[in-house]
Amino acid sequence: MTKHVIKIGCCGFPVSRRKYFQTHRVVEVQQTFYRLPLERTAEKWRNEAPEDFEFTVKAWQVITHSPKSPTWRKAGIKLEKPEAYGSLKPTPENIDAWRKIVNIAKILHSKIIVVQTPPSFKMNDENLRNAIEFFKKARSVSGNIVIAWEPRGSWINNPESIREVVEETGIIHCVDPFIMDPVILGDIVYLRLHGKNGKWPNYRYKYSDNDLESLVSKIARYIREECSEIYVMFNNVYMYDDSLAFKKKCINVFQGKRI
Repeated sequence: MTKHVIKIGCCGFPVSRRKYFQTHRVVEVQQTFYRLPLERTAEKWRNEAPEDFEFTVKAWQVITHSPKSPTWRKAGIKLEKPEAYGSLKPTPENIDAWRKIVNIAKILHSKIIVVQTPPSFKMNDENLRNAIEFFKKARSVSGNIVIAWEPRGSWINNPESIREVVEETGIIHCVDPFIMDPVILGDIVYLRLHGKNGKWPNYRYKYSDNDLESLVSKIARYIREECSEIYVMFNNVYMYDDSLAFKKKCINVFQGKRI
């Protein structure tokens, strides 16, 4: 019989780490997207967390975003041959950057690295080829770490292209469940919630009780499909309160499940 685990957390720490560790069992580390932390910093995070606490890691932006992106400039990133980085280019430089994020993930004992590509990484033949080749190479150096890819922009309207990448490479499709479902449901489902109503992402959105009830229904369907681990990661201004409210609903509905 499949054991179902529902893991509810936030993208980043919305409160002090000490308080967060008391109320949640998982967090998605955001600092790794902007600049890679020192190894000793990652070790400090791991050591101060409870033993059973889980870190997932957001991939470094030099892998996914163009050197011309404002987040690169804001982070002050300077690399030799910047043109070799970003946009999932399967270059030696980009794969080396991936090895560095894998190293941080291993220090944190992370099971999952989240790869978020921006709308500027459009769905076209070149990017489709690059994504497949990059993820194949990335998986070869990732050990047992699962890669969860969240494509944005035109990819959302081309689910068959997402499916091709997922089937060719063995990664999982990360989604906002209010936008779409994963193209393939497997053992692990990774959801990132970025708000709704109006322009998406809408980080200032606060989820209503009806929204959370709808989300519970989605989780129930994933469980019926025999998904064994379901991550529900809130990424909005009200993510701490919303995640706690959703956790309470899940405890009431999914009795006997690990939450």
